[in-house]
Formats: sequence, C-alpha cells, structure tokens
Amino acid sequence: MTVVKVTTPSYLCPMTLTEETAEKMNLLGKLQIPFLFVFDFLMQKPIVLSLDEINPDEIQFCISNATNQVSNSDEKHDKIIFSVKNIDFQEYKSAFDKVMFHLKRGDSYLLNLTKPVNIETNLGLYEIFNRSNAPYKLWMKDQFTVFSPEPFVKIIDGKIYAFPMKGTIDADLPNAGQKLLADTKELAEHYTIVDLIRNDLNIVAKKVKVDQFRYIEKIATNRRNLLQTSSVISGNLPAEYASKIGDIIMALLPAGSISGAPKKKTIEVIVDAEQYNRGYYTGVFGLFDGEKLDSGVMIRFIEQNDSGMVFKAGGGITVNSKAEDEYQELLDKVYLPFQ
Repeated sequence: MTVVKVTTPSYLCPMTLTEETAEKMNLLGKLQIPFLFVFDFLMQKPIVLSLDEINPDEIQFCISNATNQVSNSDEKHDKIIFSVKNIDFQEYKSAFDKVMFHLKRGDSYLLNLTKPVNIETNLGLYEIFNRSNAPYKLWMKDQFTVFSPEPFVKIIDGKIYAFPMKGTIDADLPNAGQKLLADTKELAEHYTIVDLIRNDLNIVAKKVKVDQFRYIEKIATNRRNLLQTSSVISGNLPAEYASKIGDIIMALLPAGSISGAPKKKTIEVIVDAEQYNRGYYTGVFGLFDGEKLDSGVMIRFIEQNDSGMVFKAGGGITVNSKAEDEYQELLDKVYLPFQ
C-alpha cells in the first residue's frame, strides 16, 4: 500500500499533502490511467494508486460494477454472531449538548455527530467484506472494511452527479415511508444537505440543478430493514476535466453529508464534540476508469483495533433534533448488510 509522495525541488515552496494528492490525480486523469483513491476524513493519510499498483492481498474494492474482489474467502461461518455494546447514553448526550450549543448559536445549521460503537462478532473484516451487499465496498487488510450505500460523486460524459443521503427510519414500522417523508425535522435536514451539495457542485460545475428530490431507498440488514431518503444533483464540467480531476474532488471535500454546513466551522465543532479520531471513517473512496469516475462516502464502517472490532456510526443533527432519537438512529445504523 503506497501513500502518495511527490518529490518537490528544495528551492520551491513545498506543496501540501492535499496539493500533492491532487497533482497525482490530475496527471493520471490527463493520461487516462485508471486509479483508486482512498481519503480519510481530515485528509491526513490520502492514498492514490494506479490499478496496477494495487496488491489485492492488502486492498480490495467493489465500486458499483468494478472490482478486484476475490470472493473465495477461506473463512465461512454458517452461524453469524453479531452483538452491539451500546455506548453510554450520557456519554453520547454530552457530545450532543456541545453540538446543540453551537447549533443554537448559529455556528452550524447541520452537523453530523458520530461515535465509535464496540461490537462482538465471529466474522473477520475480510469475511464481512466478502459477504456484504452494498454498492461501495472496501477492505484494507488488518485495518477496516466499509460497506456503504451512499455515493459521493459520479462523473459521466462530462457531467458530475451527487447523491446526498439524509433521513433514516426503521422500514418495519407501520407506514414507515410516509412517516419518513412527513417528518419535518428530517425534511429540514435534507433541504440543508441538498443546498450544501448544490453549492459545492457550483464550485466545479455549471448549470447545477436538482434532478430528483428526496426519494426513498430500502437497505436490508442483519438486524432490521431501513429506509433512507436521497436526492440527485447534477452539473456540467468544463472541457478537459479529466486533467483537473484531482482539483475537482479536493474542492468537494469533505463530503457535506458527513460533515455539515457551513463546513469549516462545523468541522471544528465536530472535532471538539466527538473527541475521537474518525480516521478513514466518513472519508471517501473511488475509482477513475480512464473515462468515468465513481465514488462513495465511507459510512457503515468497521475498524479493527487492539481491543477488538469497532463500528463507527452517526447521524445529522439540527436545532430541532432530540438526543434520544439521534442516539437510537446511531444504533440503528450498526448492522451487517446481509441476512
């Protein structure tokens, strides 16, 4: 696994890590060389690898229909053990109250609050990756696996598309879909994130518009079924966009759906309230195939550490949020995406 390193002449001002990463992506895009990128939330350990640099013993991905996944896992458990060690509600509420203080003061209008949740399972990261049913999957040996339902951006034929996802409900509740669409808190949250992503796309594209607003998708899990709402936003990229593909992606980071609005101040509040390192959780990863780009937000994320498995999860908080509801939504998102 190679972390991006670009040699800079000593007589020049050194580039930042973000600039180095964008430069490598721009070069690969210009040459139409397929590559994988994996970015952590705070862009401290970005990875950019041409496909022939990837060692499948260390990194495997499945991005829509493109994959280097090897499905013949040696481990295959017939009976799945999966249990959640709920985080203490008061611990969560302490972070929630910090967030609410800033929301009421107007420092942020929407903030994605997350927490690590300890889990116990007899499955390893690789078996979870192999079994998972999700459009965006990534496995990094002895580090983490992600099985995300959420796209970040897609670039197809000179157009860029974003698919912000906000709003979750237990699909098995009576009239769950109608309840989700009628929930005023969820609606306000979705309006905010759509507006944020639309503004983000305006930085890199022209004629940005909302193609579809707030449609429902169903997600099947080992614990319960969920409904989530998403929207589609698109814009037109300039000619020769492939040679600026790194600059385009960097301008959109971090993903608005897992940070909030306005981004800069919201991220400061997140770091203070959460008091833990998200790492690659809520970062983005994707694939440029030489012509098109597809990428996902790294939610639904399981990390391996010295003490065991940790599932990192969270949800959007607005001034109308209630701690008990948001705590339950966080726990609802701790699941395996298979029966």
